[in-house]
Amino acid sequence: MTGPKLTDPVVRMEGVNKAFGANHAVRDLDFELPRGTVCGLLGPNGAGKTTAIRIILDILGPDSGTIAVFGESVTPEVRDRIGYLPEERGMYQKMRVAEHLAFFGEIKGMRHGDAMREAGKWLDRLGLADRADDRVENLSKGMQQKVQFIATVLHGPDLLILDEPFSGLDPINADLMREIVVERKSEGATVLFSTHMIDDAERICDRVCMISGARKVLDGTLAEVKGLSGRQDVVIECEGARTFLGHETVASATDHGRRIEVRLREGADPQDLLRAAIESGTRIDRFEIADPSLREIFLEHAGAR
Repeated sequence: MTGPKLTDPVVRMEGVNKAFGANHAVRDLDFELPRGTVCGLLGPNGAGKTTAIRIILDILGPDSGTIAVFGESVTPEVRDRIGYLPEERGMYQKMRVAEHLAFFGEIKGMRHGDAMREAGKWLDRLGLADRADDRVENLSKGMQQKVQFIATVLHGPDLLILDEPFSGLDPINADLMREIVVERKSEGATVLFSTHMIDDAERICDRVCMISGARKVLDGTLAEVKGLSGRQDVVIECEGARTFLGHETVASATDHGRRIEVRLREGADPQDLLRAAIESGTRIDRFEIADPSLREIFLEHAGAR
């Protein structure tokens, strides 16, 4: 018997179903998470994202289907290789911050001294060094979120699973968390995070898996998913007449003043539109062929579910 190969996916789910009474939370879910990628598990609230994550972690058992993490079932040894940030944050409010972090590090197999040193480094990076001896209950909600994030990454997990990690954070701290996620990937970690904020995924993901109504509706790299739309959009910044928007290549247009978003008809050549705009006498400062946004693709495939 041979062990898992480096080419094997970090997470593999095949035919996974989970229902709570008459409510189907996950239906026929097939999913693979390749090593060294950042994957966004996307969908509206109630789509089944958190249930899927809890099944991966063996917090919930599936009604049917199989799950493997690092090529095997989730054992205590496998759990030590995972950092999990749940959507429902849970912290020991009476503990002091540094000791709280060291405790979670020790749970994952770290020595106390090593955990304290790592906690100090992370607290300094996230601007909380001066709160190390404070009780958790005395921190603001945003500070507590950062402490729990540190607890998730402290032991250097090979797999990070983050459930709505940027929810409730101000833009500066959300950017910092995204920076750390990308950094962990560059260091060899694999990251799976759920969000209903599609723009978060588009900024940092290599892959996305979209879930709506408990079913997977799209799955693949960003390029693959965007390629499924089969259409081209054009962004134009211009001054002058807009008569060219009546050209036969234009399916629809949204005029934001100086900036216009144009959806082309299927099979249309954007160069034909550019020529029409120039011939109309309009000054063109920007003419960019753009992929549809991940938000638009998601709405096309899952918005009506």
